Amino acid sequence: MAEERIAIARDGGVAHVELAREDRLNAMDEAMFEAIGDAFRELAADPSVRVILLTARGRHFSAGLDLHYAASQFPKTSDPGRAAEARLRHIKWLQDCFTAVEEARPPVVAVLHGGCIGAGVDLASACDIRIGAADCFLQVAEVDVAITADLGTLQRLTHLLPEGLVRELAYTGRRMEAEEALRLGFLNRVESDREAAIAAGFGLARTIAAKSPLAVAGAKMSLNYSRGRTVEEGLRHVALWNAGALVSADLDAAIRARLDKSVPEFGDLSG
Repeated sequence: MAEERIAIARDGGVAHVELAREDRLNAMDEAMFEAIGDAFRELAADPSVRVILLTARGRHFSAGLDLHYAASQFPKTSDPGRAAEARLRHIKWLQDCFTAVEEARPPVVAVLHGGCIGAGVDLASACDIRIGAADCFLQVAEVDVAITADLGTLQRLTHLLPEGLVRELAYTGRRMEAEEALRLGFLNRVESDREAAIAAGFGLARTIAAKSPLAVAGAKMSLNYSRGRTVEEGLRHVALWNAGALVSADLDAAIRARLDKSVPEFGDLSG
């Protein structure tokens, strides 16, 4: 069932992941969470994957959590303590499905169109770069169904938007339209429609895929590590990385290409 929720295709070093539950507006049930987590873990382990492009089919990027699925997560029980412990484990499992996106070695470029709601915001916030269609909007909508957002929005969105604004979005559930999201930095760019946004996403992904995969992996690792740490800690971390990585064949290839005024070619990472 899980594999029916997404589609995966390859274009050279770019892996294209599509949310494919368009008949339910890409609302996320257990099978879809599982499919997302499994896909990003598997693609992250593939040394030939240099970038992951995340898009969605249908009218919306995602309508958020499937409410029928959500309602099934709270069965009546005679032991509320055990029920609470089970819920805690399940929430952690859901969180890990999106953390797999953030922790994937290849950068993840998300293309958003239509609604990016609730769990859709959790997912988009875990990506490296976001491109939007002009009709896209994001909505931290959990408050409207009496839930505290718990899959990453409250922890990641404050690194992408001002904290006061994130608090407003989380407390009110209001829509943030594409223009505002672009102006405030949640979106890197906005294109006229879904097709143009996906084309821009592919263009950006191919540009990244042509770079040294070792250098890109190091940049993502350092950026993720440095978030929430001091500048000194981040500097020490990237120094250790480069102490090992600067002996790679990619450095020689890049320098030779620069001197020859040619385009460098870099091999895949080791398996």
